[in-house]
Amino acid sequence: MNKKNRLRHLITFIAITQTLLCAAQAPVKISVLVDKPQARIQPTMWGIFFEDINFSADGGLYAELVKNRSFEFTTPLMGWKQNRVGGADASLLVVNRNSVNANNPRYVNIAIKNNKGSFVLTNDGFRGMGLVKGEIYNFSMLAHAVDGDVKISIEAINETGETIGRATLSQVQGDWQAYKTQLTCLKTSPKAKLNVTFEGQGTVQVDMISLFPANTWKNRTNGLRADLVQKLADLHPGFMRFPGGCIVEGRDLANRYQWKKTVGDIADRQLIMNRWNTEFSYRSTPDYFQSFGLGFFEYFQLCEDIGASPLPILNCGMACQYNSAEVASLNQIDPYIQDALDLIEFANGSTNTKWGGLRASMGHPAPFNLKMIGVGNEQWGEQYLERYKIFAAAIKKAYPSLKMVTSAGPDPDGERFDYLTKAMRAEKASLIDEHYYRTPEWFLKNASRYDEYDRKGTKVFAGEYAAHIPNETQKDTRAESHNTWWAALSEAAFMTGLERNADVVHMSSYAPLLAHVDAWQWRPDLIWFDNLRSVATPNYYVQQAFSTHKGNRVVPVLAGNKILAGHDSLYSSATIDTANRQVVIKIVNTSVQPRMVNINIQSKSRLGKQVQWLQISNPDKMVFNSLEQPDQVKPVSQNITWVGKEKMVKLDGLSVNVFIVAGGKF
Repeated sequence: MNKKNRLRHLITFIAITQTLLCAAQAPVKISVLVDKPQARIQPTMWGIFFEDINFSADGGLYAELVKNRSFEFTTPLMGWKQNRVGGADASLLVVNRNSVNANNPRYVNIAIKNNKGSFVLTNDGFRGMGLVKGEIYNFSMLAHAVDGDVKISIEAINETGETIGRATLSQVQGDWQAYKTQLTCLKTSPKAKLNVTFEGQGTVQVDMISLFPANTWKNRTNGLRADLVQKLADLHPGFMRFPGGCIVEGRDLANRYQWKKTVGDIADRQLIMNRWNTEFSYRSTPDYFQSFGLGFFEYFQLCEDIGASPLPILNCGMACQYNSAEVASLNQIDPYIQDALDLIEFANGSTNTKWGGLRASMGHPAPFNLKMIGVGNEQWGEQYLERYKIFAAAIKKAYPSLKMVTSAGPDPDGERFDYLTKAMRAEKASLIDEHYYRTPEWFLKNASRYDEYDRKGTKVFAGEYAAHIPNETQKDTRAESHNTWWAALSEAAFMTGLERNADVVHMSSYAPLLAHVDAWQWRPDLIWFDNLRSVATPNYYVQQAFSTHKGNRVVPVLAGNKILAGHDSLYSSATIDTANRQVVIKIVNTSVQPRMVNINIQSKSRLGKQVQWLQISNPDKMVFNSLEQPDQVKPVSQNITWVGKEKMVKLDGLSVNVFIVAGGKF
């Protein structure tokens, strides 16, 4: 018997064995009690969490291709290289005008003393620049002609130094003003660079050197990267949390996120070092800064674009307690509270107000309809509670209908968690933000976490969660390798518990959201990308399966009069969508073996015969999607015939299953 025949017989044997095992096991009888609707599901049930980690903003969602465009990094010329060609006698000075412009103090002064050759500034981009053949790129810069006659041109070069695009600027004349041109790329390059070339004789000063694709999200000038935003939009998130995350806190208070420095003219937004710059010595990123090109205006606009309610998180006068643990004294807390009140005015205020007027001047006279705000990120202890009380009193007085999100600390249990959970419920906080970064096994064991929670009063925001596999279990070294199917499957099982308890859990979001494969600090992450491509992880497809098939009322799912949360390795939740007249049943099989289930829908309404069955499965627990192999795990949809209100189905091992059943009135 040759090798091919032996393999064929082995595959047949395995298939027969699995079928016999499945047949030998009695079907699990599942009852879906459609006529007994329970909790209402909030529009915010499934959302997204954004933090500028893993080059998520600069070098990621924010489509700017030039790194350190205004020379404000700690090392002013980081990302730039100088080259004198053809005997050019040229010099460069970094000039600091802090007393004149504290937000953007530096520019470069380039003096060319002879009319020979050229002086070239080369920018490396964010681990290179992703340029696409046939695409148009918008170049801009601020320039001041001091004396003489200096001509400026630009060119894109690929990894071998070949020119793949070229353009010239109009003659620089007079005082500071903006100069623009467009470059069309002749070849695709994932690791291109930009050359800015100066020729002639004289002195010119330049700042804010910028290159953007014309093809941004909604074709907005100097906007967001279209493919990444599309993946966010395809999740149909109910909310978007921003800007974090530990970014909110900063390593110390000076390094905290300050929203007022992220709005207004792009050139006047004060750059700071990203706190993830030096957080992990084994993933050090000394070139990681925050330009705030993606600031609070762009955030609110993005929420509006993708139909997500904004959830801004603001510093409460506390830096990261894992780092400096610095706090503002209580008698110095007023500026932090005023920042929160002013942000609400920026989002919702009349155009006659100071901050509502700024919003209007940026192109959005209508309010952004902000309904909730977070006080602090992952703080804990008495010092957090006393600051929260001051914030809550001031915000409730000015905006009594606004919901407030408060921390439960960094862990899902323990002394710090217990203290804050009890205290915040006593304070009648709107939502308590619980975080869980744990193993897949923890998620399976905690699928019933909220079944016994208090149904009254303060609700839960499952604000940061992701199943983390132990490093030693994954031998693959690719960046995306920790987003395994097993991790995603365990999250799906846990999410059935969140959905089943929608009267307790009003919001949830996976974290972190985005990661650059060449510049990450933390994993797993929901979406991975490089300079040209992006890939949805198995975890992404699980989130999408829940968020796009949400329903608006929970209905019971029972197996033997008990909730299905681990029995025979099965986990389930069900909802009805009264607007679209659908029953949505989710069943997660965490066993490697297939499972026969007999689904009985108990409803007075007449049900449709054609049922959509969305399935995500893979027999390999450790498989993951990569940029090179993006479709290892992805949803597959089929229509099945469902005569009557009962159906026997065979669920694949290691699978997430969503059944969408058309019905009548509920």
